[in-house]
Amino acid sequence: MQSNIDRDQSHTGWSTILSRGIGAALFFELVSGLAVTFGPFHPAIEWGLIFHTVLGIVAVGPICWYFLQHWRSYRSQAMSDVLLLGYAGACVLAVCLLSGLLLTGQGLFGVRTWAWLRYVHLISTLLGAAATMPHLVLAFWRRRNQETYRAALGWISTLAGSTLGAVVVVGLCTSSYSGTHYRNNFPADYSFAYGANRPFAPSLARTSTNGAFDPRSLAGSETCGESGCHTEIYNEWKVSAHRYAAMDPIFQGIQNVMAKQNGPESTRYCGGCHDPISLFSGTKNIFAANLTSQLGYNDGISCLACHSIQKTDIQGNANYIVAQPKDYLWQWSDDHTLGAVARNFLIRTWPAQHNRLNKRVYKTPEYCAACHKQFIDAEINRVGWVQLQNQYDNWAASHWNHKGDPKTTIECRECHMSLVVSTDPAAGDAMDYNRSLDDHRHRSHRFLAANNFVPALLQLDGAADQVRMTDAWLQGRVDIPEIRSKWAQGPVVKVRIEVPRSATPGESLPVRVVLTSNKVGHDYPTGPLDMIQSWVELRVTDGSGQVIYTSGQRDEKGFLPPGTFLFKAEPVDQYGNLIDRHNLWEMVGVRYRRSLFPGYSDTVEYDILCPAGARAQRPAALPSGSTREYAVPVKSVHGNLRINAVLHYRKIDQFLLNYVMGAKSNLTAPVVDVSQATATVCVEAKGDAVACQ
Repeated sequence: MQSNIDRDQSHTGWSTILSRGIGAALFFELVSGLAVTFGPFHPAIEWGLIFHTVLGIVAVGPICWYFLQHWRSYRSQAMSDVLLLGYAGACVLAVCLLSGLLLTGQGLFGVRTWAWLRYVHLISTLLGAAATMPHLVLAFWRRRNQETYRAALGWISTLAGSTLGAVVVVGLCTSSYSGTHYRNNFPADYSFAYGANRPFAPSLARTSTNGAFDPRSLAGSETCGESGCHTEIYNEWKVSAHRYAAMDPIFQGIQNVMAKQNGPESTRYCGGCHDPISLFSGTKNIFAANLTSQLGYNDGISCLACHSIQKTDIQGNANYIVAQPKDYLWQWSDDHTLGAVARNFLIRTWPAQHNRLNKRVYKTPEYCAACHKQFIDAEINRVGWVQLQNQYDNWAASHWNHKGDPKTTIECRECHMSLVVSTDPAAGDAMDYNRSLDDHRHRSHRFLAANNFVPALLQLDGAADQVRMTDAWLQGRVDIPEIRSKWAQGPVVKVRIEVPRSATPGESLPVRVVLTSNKVGHDYPTGPLDMIQSWVELRVTDGSGQVIYTSGQRDEKGFLPPGTFLFKAEPVDQYGNLIDRHNLWEMVGVRYRRSLFPGYSDTVEYDILCPAGARAQRPAALPSGSTREYAVPVKSVHGNLRINAVLHYRKIDQFLLNYVMGAKSNLTAPVVDVSQATATVCVEAKGDAVACQ
């Protein structure tokens, strides 16, 4: 027995190099691990985590060897409290080492670390410390003598000295590199046109410091995709309207006109929603080229610009507060570099700070309201307050909103960010009433809505798929299982034709086209209605297929004929002039506005005159919004008349497109047939015995 103990003293005793080295390593692992768990997010702790990992890997072999020798020396002794604590400490330490190795592998080669495994690693660490410390104290106390005192003191000194040395090394590393140094300053020539306390006015968007943010701190969305983590979400986002919000050539063109007329500072009004990176970096300023930073232009509403918002208000006009996100070390390193590997490892093994980018507020319609609600006031138009697009209030007052009952309510994200099958680390969510952490779904960041023009115009990667899906969305052909039981079926807007069974030449044929908002969560159409067009095209053909009459058919240049039934708005300036160049900064009201509220219907009426053999005449233009009564001659024919009504949609009317892009560009916005209906009317003379088919 004594020989075994003596052998243990020679290999694993207090005074041996192996014992002191293992003790120092385990103590540093304990301290650095607890710092990661309970300490603040700081570069020093990130460096500590790196050393924690490296040292842990290096020490695995010596630790295992040490415990094997220690066990061989004492295995023949009778069980005691000291031995029991030793065995318990060894067991939980084995769990700690194994879980640490698994976490390291996940951090280096996976896309996420398992939360339960991190907890196992932490708990085994604490239990190991709880068993080992009394084990050491009891072992020392029962064998205490002069020599043991000196050996134990030396052992403790080695632990303290080694740990202090490691802390110094971590401090030196932190001093040499502590992450990206941001220059959060406005340009020297920045104009505080609305006062120093409102640097981003007339936008209501603000930073948490009310100061500038370095554009790099809110950009870099590609790192989210290229890191191998959020690749699926990144690929969805990079062709979405959020991504191209700043590079949209229509936005760019109108912004330039606004800057020329009202000064570059006025374009900050647009920046909070279209170009937040440029806004917060002070780029929307005098002498700034295109009023857009390169990072803002490429990222638009970037991952971080959206996920760093801390608070929103339903007032609209980008009324939100954004905080500058805290970066991990080597945050913006190029992919496939050592820095990128270290960054990804830190995010995956210490995800607490990264996880703060996901908040419950992002799941609420009120979050969307910050930008999807717009107004202008005297600060913009020099006259007074005017409500513009307002998707949020439309939705809030609609039958889709049952406040406090998520099982019957349909929210913005459920439609525009539908769930898709996912292997992304963001898959799964326990905060939704109908989801779980392992549902293998994430919310699509395509933000499908109504813009099928810009992705193709800019030739964005994946534009063809985005346009195809947008067209399907506008036609109501996108199935969303999550809300299938509470959403309507069929097209987004239903079209129905009401006509009599038959018509007689020489008499009128009344045609009523009824349009019903079926599954739209807000007004249809929505958005800037001065530039969006949705109209009815009516076509009447005879039994031989010859066109008898059309209304709402575009000409060869893309323009609609006068008298076409339109859903849109016609804003005016203070002199009553039409706002037709999206020059909303001059708007004081509207002379005409027509759209469909959710669940409501609208009707357009045609009165078709059927005189036999009369010469065809096109109808005269009628005032916008009036009931149409069209005298449409029908040739002296018998049989069936086929009446077809199509509801069309396009994002940009031809006049504005020509104004911004130039008529010589030969551009026209693609038109989507949202829905249509067909009816048949039998035309027969009085007393005619010919039967209609």
